[in-house]
Amino acid sequence: MDWLIPLVLFGSFFLLVFTGVPIAFALGISAIFAGGMMMPVEVILAVISQRMVAGLDSFALLAIPFFVLAGVLMNSGGIAKRLIAFSQILVGQMPGSMAHVNVMANMLFGSISGSATAAAAAVGGTMAPLQKEAGYDPAYSAAVNVTSCITGLLIPPSNVLIIYALTAGGISVSTLFMAGYLPGILMGLCLMAVGAIIAKRRNYPLSPKPTLNQALKITWEAIPSLMLVVIVMGGIMGGVFTATEASAIAVVYAFFLSVIIYREVKFSQLPQLLIDSVVMTAIILILISISIGMSWVMTRADIPFIITDAMMAISENPIIILLIINVILLIVGVFMDMTPAVLIFTPIFLPIARDIGMDPVHFGIMLVANLCIGLCTPPVGAALFVGCTVSDVKVHDMIKPMLPFFGALLVALGLIIYVPELSLFLPRFFGMM
Repeated sequence: MDWLIPLVLFGSFFLLVFTGVPIAFALGISAIFAGGMMMPVEVILAVISQRMVAGLDSFALLAIPFFVLAGVLMNSGGIAKRLIAFSQILVGQMPGSMAHVNVMANMLFGSISGSATAAAAAVGGTMAPLQKEAGYDPAYSAAVNVTSCITGLLIPPSNVLIIYALTAGGISVSTLFMAGYLPGILMGLCLMAVGAIIAKRRNYPLSPKPTLNQALKITWEAIPSLMLVVIVMGGIMGGVFTATEASAIAVVYAFFLSVIIYREVKFSQLPQLLIDSVVMTAIILILISISIGMSWVMTRADIPFIITDAMMAISENPIIILLIINVILLIVGVFMDMTPAVLIFTPIFLPIARDIGMDPVHFGIMLVANLCIGLCTPPVGAALFVGCTVSDVKVHDMIKPMLPFFGALLVALGLIIYVPELSLFLPRFFGMM
């Protein structure tokens, strides 16, 4: 009987998803099925509805619509081309320079927009023709773009880390933001190392070396974009404002930058940009609210404890347990988008992580780093399809070029898992833990 409710919950969920039911509805329906085994249906409907409403009554959640709006403004504000030009100054003279520029630009743009798909579209759309003109294989260029756009989900600001903080309960968003820097940079460096090896084998050319005046002009034009990171994280670390307040400041700055300074966004475009951000926010929030109802059902049925006991029966070695968790998450990431995966599996695996002595902040970074990889894989990898579209490359042509970069991401993930200080050093250094 202990396993019957989990079987109904997860079995009905995956069955509904594979038959084409939207994930949000699949979560709600499966929660009702499982909850109906514990109490009358009318009671479970009332309880889940109450939990959904109460779950959205959170000050921390206000950061999501603000960061989404800031990202939408910046996606249309000419930020990408300036960051690409600045990246060429930084890494343009390394072997395989165009690939390195792509990785660096995605890291910078992702850290500003907080969206992997936005980075894949904005940076990839600009870099693809430049790389093709320089003699790069289009499938290779697309593979670099797709695998590097996910670094911005670890480098703050990151909506996914906000969602994890809410789901885990009692974890500071600011601490998670600070913890994501080194792992995000590590993923980018691993991708650049693979890119350098491939570039030397294929004799890809270097980018033209800019003159000093060109370098200074490009840097000057990029500084306003880069200042967003300084303002947001500097204010949070200095105790000037919270992460939620920082999100509102990010909107004001993004508006000023895109509309007033760069003048790439017209006032007539603002209503449509606001509508786009509202739609994106609504999708995220309905997933969060329904997932909170499902999490209540899982807790009521003691599902996290059942899974914890089962895993502890396999092994009590933390190394083995973490390996099992990450293999499961890698498989989940292939078939499920990040937001519902974080919402569903945080309450399942976080208690196990606590039992083996893992810090919740470290676990959150590991969870997000793991599920990021799923964005690059079919059948639901959003970054993969966006990257293919902007590069005009078919998905099946990208599989082989992406394999070395997948290897680099797995190496980075292994280091994030088994070297906790990569995630915890900066929060401890700045006295946030």
